[in-house]
Amino acid sequence: MTKDGIGNAMDEMENSDEEFEGEAVAAEEEEEEEEFGELLRYTLTGYLGGLILGFVLDNFGFQTSAVGQWLVRTISGEGESILEGLYALRKRLSGSKVGMAEAYGWGKLLGMTIPWWIDWGSRIFGVDVYGVEGFYIPYFYAMSDQIGGNFSGLLHLRRRSGTWRGAFTEYFRHPVMVAGLVVIFLVPIGLFLARSIGFSPSTQVLTALETIVSNLCWLPPLVGWLRERQDSKE
Repeated sequence: MTKDGIGNAMDEMENSDEEFEGEAVAAEEEEEEEEFGELLRYTLTGYLGGLILGFVLDNFGFQTSAVGQWLVRTISGEGESILEGLYALRKRLSGSKVGMAEAYGWGKLLGMTIPWWIDWGSRIFGVDVYGVEGFYIPYFYAMSDQIGGNFSGLLHLRRRSGTWRGAFTEYFRHPVMVAGLVVIFLVPIGLFLARSIGFSPSTQVLTALETIVSNLCWLPPLVGWLRERQDSKE
């Protein structure tokens, strides 16, 4: 074979590899978009469950029950994390390739227990959980799983890119990760302002509503779902 023939063969192999890699990335992105649509439905299910539980507890006279608040906040703020964790487990048992949404779901599941310790520890140390000083409690119920999801997503990008620089570059280009980072910093400001002007979770329904409004974890999956719809139209 001539040098020109060898060169042409090598060029064809390189082009073939690039096309294969492009198809693999496109397939992974399509799978991730479908996954995030499913995670969005989990979030709405958690909201509904928290409101129903709060209504039932209020009607039975447990408006300020500490255990009741723990359950209501867990379901309202982290109910989707339980479902997302089950989703991640199902994906893992199916043997499919680890995608962003699966890594996101594992991170949220692992992060959901943090607010339990913060809540009960604050009560033990005498923090007024109904006043301004207790504004951080619903924040962690609403957002600790989001923090865990973002961190787990970053680690997934690190493994995929091979470097931290590449991971952060992909992180800030990924709309779901950026949306998660924004809500992590905005939610505590809103909670503090609401408590400052007199809001207090004096019933279980109000507890659920405070947690639901704070739980902007639906925003990142919504961004992923909208991206899926936009790409499907194109």
